[in-house]
Amino acid sequence: MFDTILQFLGLAVGLVYLYYEYHANSKVWIAGLVMPLISMFVYFRKGLYADFGMNIYYLLMAIYGYLAWTGKLSFLRAKKSVGDAAGEEPGSDNSTRLRIRHLPLKGYLPVVGVSVLIWCAIAMFLIGVTDSTVPVADAFTTAMSIVGTWMLARKYLEQWIVWILVDIVCVGLYIYKEIYPYATLYAIYTIVAIFGYLKWKRLMYSQTPPYK
Repeated sequence: MFDTILQFLGLAVGLVYLYYEYHANSKVWIAGLVMPLISMFVYFRKGLYADFGMNIYYLLMAIYGYLAWTGKLSFLRAKKSVGDAAGEEPGSDNSTRLRIRHLPLKGYLPVVGVSVLIWCAIAMFLIGVTDSTVPVADAFTTAMSIVGTWMLARKYLEQWIVWILVDIVCVGLYIYKEIYPYATLYAIYTIVAIFGYLKWKRLMYSQTPPYK
């Protein structure tokens, strides 16, 4: 019963997280501090050890992402010009310093390479050390989530494409593990991620001065 309550609580916080992410609002990182604490307990009891460990990373990235988006990291602060917020849509965070932008072309190879390396490393660990019944799928979602969260923290538009892949796999994984509230959450994530990509693309081109 307690597990079920936590799963639905995680679902609720996840929806709040998704709302703020969709609107490119830095409050997403506040929700990002709460959800991992709930998810860690759920994943451990269900034997999803990679996902459990992943949420430690989520906690750290929530802090990093908040500081980066709000410009509190001096070495990440973008140059602010007059009218920076003029092109932002209602619901966006006017205090945001980082701009939405494309992942640089030179960044694609490193991102793909790192994703594959992390995937293989986690899969080998789960197969060799744990009793996981879904090591390959668990490792895939974990590896892609590590990369996707970093891309989100850097406000790259293509982070939505990564999340679409992760969300689709997670739906099947959580149905198999009978974590139905989370399966529902990630089904919603899949749909919203598609619209989120389109939303961020509009925001990116409406930024003043033009995005870089």
